[in-house]
Amino acid sequence: MKRDLISKLIDWKDSNLRKPLILLGARQFGKTYLLKDFGKSNYQNTAYISFESNQEYLEIFKRDKNPNRIIKELSYLLKLKIEPQKTLIIFDDVQKAPDVICSLKYFCEDANEYHIACAATSLENSSLQHKVFPVGKVNFLDVYPLTFSEFLGAIGENFLQAYLHDYDTLEPVSTPTYNDLVDKLKLYLTIGGMPKALNAYLKDDDLGTVDDVLSGIINDYYLNFLQGPSIKPYPKIKAIFDSLPTQLSKENKKFLFNLVKVGARAREYEDALQWLVNARVFYKIYRNKAPKLPVSAYDDLSAFKMYLVDVGMLRRLSKLSAYAISEGNRLFSEFKGALTENFVLEQLVTQFEMPRYWSVLNPPHEVDFLIQKDNDIIPIEVKSDANIRSRSLQKYQELFKDDIKLRVRFSLENLKLDGNLLNIPLFMANEASRLIEMAYKQLGIK
Repeated sequence: MKRDLISKLIDWKDSNLRKPLILLGARQFGKTYLLKDFGKSNYQNTAYISFESNQEYLEIFKRDKNPNRIIKELSYLLKLKIEPQKTLIIFDDVQKAPDVICSLKYFCEDANEYHIACAATSLENSSLQHKVFPVGKVNFLDVYPLTFSEFLGAIGENFLQAYLHDYDTLEPVSTPTYNDLVDKLKLYLTIGGMPKALNAYLKDDDLGTVDDVLSGIINDYYLNFLQGPSIKPYPKIKAIFDSLPTQLSKENKKFLFNLVKVGARAREYEDALQWLVNARVFYKIYRNKAPKLPVSAYDDLSAFKMYLVDVGMLRRLSKLSAYAISEGNRLFSEFKGALTENFVLEQLVTQFEMPRYWSVLNPPHEVDFLIQKDNDIIPIEVKSDANIRSRSLQKYQELFKDDIKLRVRFSLENLKLDGNLLNIPLFMANEASRLIEMAYKQLGIK
């Protein structure tokens, strides 16, 4: 599977400001495969060490942090000559290896000729707090499940992938291509972007097998919940994880702790919830009060929504059959359009900083997401059914008319710019940043 991040890894390799790299992403996002594929294509050889399956290698980093000694010992143990700039050194599962992370400071300062790329699920949930983090001595790169564009390439739809990437007008997509893209989007909502689930589909062409794989991934996540600093938070972490379909099935999708357990209070569960956020399993979207900068100054930290990192996992966690793909547009509207919202958010986080949302209670209005583009705040509404009237988006426009240059709606309607309202068909969510730029240019917005 060709990942878009390969180009960023190549930029890192060629940069004069290159530092040891840490790839961050939840379990089974394909971090290891991505690094090995990058190493195979861009280096003479690769030195790979997993600190989950080879914990004895940790001893090498405990004695001292001398890069030259570490390289010599690794070369001997791996039976591989590690050469500067010719060998990609991959340290996997470094969240389990705080001494390894600390050593990156010395590689950066004293031996930066060695190219080191690490993979980690979470640094916040690791035991690193007992060590000294190499602040300013590492580069970071976030890894996500496959985007819809990457998904198209992986299933052999290279023409459709290029079609979306090269689309250079705000005119509607032709009807035959539109219908084809909607069908492929339904397949994406069913399978999701987890590489293992997609590989199963490509191998067997069986959605039942996909469900089995997704169930296995969810069970793997349950086991990972047990690997925290203490087993005590496990029931709470699992209960929060399992409650997500219920949370998202509400009209108002604000996260409620009493839906995790009757009588549950925030102070009892907030640490477990933060563990899921730190592990990059959940996206936490805060309510924002007004389109002002800095955005964080207007966040309401007591109100937030939670989404899962992968729409395929969310569908499986919700016990929605994979064969719902054949039932018209059911996938888009299932449990209050939560699958559609989750999908749009997944595409947005690869293009923008973490979105917010906006809501008022009386009368009730909610704008699904707010994104920041340069110094502008853009409200976004996601529609999953035939009704595309955007009452909340209109209300937001009325309240903040002096601050809003463009509104965006994602729906099953075709591409269209109507005044300052840009309707983006759901299958083009991966191109949102570029389409917004085009709308700005057409509207004369600077």
